[in-house]
Amino acid sequence: MTRTFNHMAVVGAGAWGSALANVTARAGRTVTLFARDAAKAASMTVTRESPRLPGIRLDTSVKITAAIADAARCDAILLVVPAQVLRVAAAMLQPVLAAGTPVIACAKGIERGTAMFMTEIIAATLPSAVPAILSGPSFAADVARGLPTAVTLAAHDEAVAATLATALGSATFRPYHSTDVRGVEIGGAAKNVLAIAAGIVAGRGLGASAAAALTTRGFAELVRFGAAFGARTETLMGLSGLGDLILTCSSAQSRNFSLGRALGEGKSPAEAGRQSKLAEGIYTASVLIEMARKRNIDMPIAAAVTAVLDGKLGVEAAIESLLTRPFKAEG
Repeated sequence: MTRTFNHMAVVGAGAWGSALANVTARAGRTVTLFARDAAKAASMTVTRESPRLPGIRLDTSVKITAAIADAARCDAILLVVPAQVLRVAAAMLQPVLAAGTPVIACAKGIERGTAMFMTEIIAATLPSAVPAILSGPSFAADVARGLPTAVTLAAHDEAVAATLATALGSATFRPYHSTDVRGVEIGGAAKNVLAIAAGIVAGRGLGASAAAALTTRGFAELVRFGAAFGARTETLMGLSGLGDLILTCSSAQSRNFSLGRALGEGKSPAEAGRQSKLAEGIYTASVLIEMARKRNIDMPIAAAVTAVLDGKLGVEAAIESLLTRPFKAEG
């Protein structure tokens, strides 16, 4: 299947959606950016800024609309909304989407209640679409400004993945293509939970050595989870796995890291959650652990994070539970 994707839509006009609209425009594509709220769309048309990304102008070629049919007419669609509302956004497209249109999930999470990955939601809600996933180490502000970034774009059909990656690629935004859809999804979802743990370590002032140990052992958990769900090792070792984990476990720009740091500094889960409402790891943690337990996957760090978020363990008790685990061989 060889296609060109000259007109691309971005559904979701938040920080990441606005950044990806700029990316797509830099790649030389015609871009339609959908904002669900008509007043927001009108305001952004005038200001050329997203309220979620102040100070960064949208490319002059990006057309902003509040009509979902405008987005649905494009050659491919980037679905850039939080994981827990991706189903709602996909359902909006369902009546107007042309069969065979690639729909690229750009959220990192697993749906609560169903334990479905993002491309599974697209396949269930938009059965005539071609599901794909975009993930990797990327902060919206960096990407929007045109700072160098590399990510992974996966679809089951390698030709589709390669063509989409080419359509989005530019000198400063490099998508590597893959057919390991599940591996890319797992890397993005699991690393958010582990980044909360890294933030707790920072907030507690436990030091750089502890942070390195946490990230390394967290990656081992991510790999075990991925293997159980059929992910390829090279994918988990790549940008959408290890690369994204390193980024989000080491920077206050990460909402999940910032949430964890607030917990480590003594804030309650409710207080920390109010500060970081868009931290996907809050919503992914419990479903990730539920899925792990059903398959007997050992994920002590993710389990401790879940217990803290659910109010079942305090931060000190969670740290103690990890430090007092039995000694064993590394693996």
